Amino acid sequence: MRDPYEVLGVPRGASAAAIKSAYRKLAKKHHPDNNKNDPKAAARFAEINSANEIIGDEDKRKQFDRGEIDAEGKPRFQGFPGGGFSGGDPRGRAGPSGGFETYTFRSGGGPAGAGGAAFEDILNSMFGGAAGRGARSGRSSPFEFETGGIGLDLDLSVAMTVSLEESARGAEKRVRLPSGKELDVKVPPGVVAGQQIRLKGQGETAPGHPPGDLLITINIAPHAFFKVEGSDLKVDLPITLYEAVLGGKVRVPTLGNAVELSIPKNTSSGRTFRLKGKGLPTAGGGTGDLFVTTRIMLPDGNDAELEALMQKWRDRHPYNPRSDLG
Repeated sequence: MRDPYEVLGVPRGASAAAIKSAYRKLAKKHHPDNNKNDPKAAARFAEINSANEIIGDEDKRKQFDRGEIDAEGKPRFQGFPGGGFSGGDPRGRAGPSGGFETYTFRSGGGPAGAGGAAFEDILNSMFGGAAGRGARSGRSSPFEFETGGIGLDLDLSVAMTVSLEESARGAEKRVRLPSGKELDVKVPPGVVAGQQIRLKGQGETAPGHPPGDLLITINIAPHAFFKVEGSDLKVDLPITLYEAVLGGKVRVPTLGNAVELSIPKNTSSGRTFRLKGKGLPTAGGGTGDLFVTTRIMLPDGNDAELEALMQKWRDRHPYNPRSDLG
């Protein structure tokens, strides 16, 4: 993955607010729902989310700036203590010189000088030779090698962004791996942001090791008008002045089909109605609620007739809704 600062187009010294602003603009611009004819939109959107997960998080950003983690959030190999080996692959590979495993050395019988194992014994044992098992020329090696240690991390981690509707109902999505391979993934209903889906054996491979797993972290894209609070949803519902005064039935969007809501007479802006069971699925098998808040909207432009009516009404029926504010 590219440098997260480069992906979001911000300098390394950018403030948290600048990073957040850049992320929001790019996420909105490259959201797959807004680029349905662009097959690369999903990959760009995933890259933007992954970059924000690194430098949008204060702790991870510090780790990345110090070189402790890479652009995917994985630990970087820092080299052996006291050795000249550094900058290797975080999974324990030695870069261009080929792969290696980490070995733990323990003192064995005999001195480590002329009477001990030769340097070739150590190399052979590390790369599969018999000398590491004490079989060279009948000598016992002064060292024993254990291949447990740190070992190889063959798991892969990627991010996947789903819409709010997909998170509620479930979906089948395609995810692109760093290798370029693409997989179809079934997203179960009721997933939440930050939840991980594990695909066994779909990670990286290495000779002599079982394949790693693919860990997919779910991100939920911001919705055009719904706000999520746990398993509940919130939405602002614009209503006309005459609907607020006279009452009426208005259509309210939900994650499923729209429903009709009865607005009582003399409904103030900011009044909230609760629609049970119209929220998100819960872990216990239930469903959250939808909270609908009315917002009175006046017509666009100046309306002389409405102004005259309001002036006449004001003179006859004055009232102060801010009297409690002092």
